[in-house]
Amino acid sequence: MMPYLGTLLIAMLLPFFHVSAAKPKKTVQTDREYWVSQAWKMASPILENMAKGELQKNMQTEYSPSFDSRNKKVVYMETFGRLMAGVAPWLALPDDDTAEGKQRRQLREWALASYKNAVDPSSPDYLLWQGSGQALVDAAYIAESFLRAYDALWVPLDEVTKQRYIKEFTGLRKVDPPYTNWFLFSSVIESFMAKSGAPYDEFRVNTACRKVEEWYVGDGWYADGPVFAFDYYTSYVFHAMYLETLQAMIDARANTRIDYRKYYDRALKRAQKHAVILERFISPEGTFPVIGRSTPYRLAAMQPLALMAWYQKLPAELSNGQVRAALTKVVHRMYDIHDNYNSGGYLTIGFCGSQPETADWYTNNGSLYITSVAFAPLGLPADHPFWTDEAQPWTQVKAWGGLPFPKDHRWADDPKTPDKW
Repeated sequence: MMPYLGTLLIAMLLPFFHVSAAKPKKTVQTDREYWVSQAWKMASPILENMAKGELQKNMQTEYSPSFDSRNKKVVYMETFGRLMAGVAPWLALPDDDTAEGKQRRQLREWALASYKNAVDPSSPDYLLWQGSGQALVDAAYIAESFLRAYDALWVPLDEVTKQRYIKEFTGLRKVDPPYTNWFLFSSVIESFMAKSGAPYDEFRVNTACRKVEEWYVGDGWYADGPVFAFDYYTSYVFHAMYLETLQAMIDARANTRIDYRKYYDRALKRAQKHAVILERFISPEGTFPVIGRSTPYRLAAMQPLALMAWYQKLPAELSNGQVRAALTKVVHRMYDIHDNYNSGGYLTIGFCGSQPETADWYTNNGSLYITSVAFAPLGLPADHPFWTDEAQPWTQVKAWGGLPFPKDHRWADDPKTPDKW
């Protein structure tokens, strides 16, 4: 029986790993090289244009058929902020003379020029910082990109540009966020301000932390406000921005009523549990359930799994080899079979291809660049075990292949975190 299972496993896994028996002399693209090619394809049209001040001139935009009456220029801020949140870990790596290193250095140079244009009122690519509540959302992604690559993307900016960001971030305090995940957009911005040494609003940070705690429903899931919805906002926003808020306050050595370290340790455990769930969502074919709103955010549904890999905090149930193999299969399934870009080379509205009917009333094709957050493991160097360990079958491959696989179970979450005073 066991030889049969071994043969079955090999047969199932061969399509997932990129080995060609028919052409053994052909150079095989590694998983990392494939990820880099996808990140470059997604990022280069945005950053090359914006570095020149030409993104708003050249970007081929798309809007939901039910798009509301807000200023359509929000598309550019959404594009830039969300893309930078995704590629920041990769751009934080040191320079080298490899082909990847040259691409990474080029993107970083374009990104630094783009950051400057984003807050320069004289630039054609000055972003829509005022006049729309949506600005709070995507300013948070820009702040998140600074937190994810502080030394590489924030520190090198000139002082005028830095002060412009502080001014724009401060000006967004007039936005009254809805009683949802939006609280974390405020907290990410304010915690970044704390880390950078700028005046910050402690109340906005701590209120977000308290509400997120109230909205935790167990086993790695958060409700998006007082009522639980079965969607991917736990992935899109909650785990990442909550952990980043807490870490930034720790880095800032902020002394408030909240014990950020204890909160962080608890939130990390929850994120690890959610990573276990997401890995189990990935089918042997590399698909995962399409549920809830904002489905055109594509790979962003996998963000906590990608983050735990980048943080080097994968739970014991998940190995580097199985997580890389699973995520790589998802990227291939989504981006190889259907064209996810419009004729201008920009992401098109859809989940797997062009599917405009999937858009919500707030969706434009700038919104979709949040898919890049799944590239967080590119922030690990090429010689890290995530990239060098042998590929392993993930849970659903084992389960549907008749192989042993670990049982799932509830993760208890009982530690108390009282105020310090």
